[in-house]
Amino acid sequence: MHFAQIWPLVVYCLAVLALIALMLGLSSVLGQRRRDPATDEPFESGIVSQGSARLRISVAYYLVAILFIVFDLEAIYLFSWAIAFREAGMLGFVEATIFIVILLAGLVYLWRLGALDWGGRQKSRMEAGDHR
Repeated sequence: MHFAQIWPLVVYCLAVLALIALMLGLSSVLGQRRRDPATDEPFESGIVSQGSARLRISVAYYLVAILFIVFDLEAIYLFSWAIAFREAGMLGFVEATIFIVILLAGLVYLWRLGALDWGGRQKSRMEAGDHR
């Protein structure tokens, strides 16, 4: 590969680095130098915060978020497989089917474990040590 082919990329990288250096330099030169006592106070939307900012969020919220990410990634993989369906052939179809079956088995396991229950049943089963 010759320099003539990649010179636009080199110029772009140099321009990005120059812009970053310019922004950091200007912020250090023009930035505020004094610190007020109110600088470290939490402040949001023009209202001074009252009370603690620490919230206790249920583990179920994080569990649903993780499950969403897992099945969102599944959708991305299956979408890319669907685009290359003709090129993948029967072997690609079998591999995608195995992928779906493994994820469905994981979903059934989580369902049986009670990880998808938002009610009190999950909590009582987990506390009792019942992990069917």
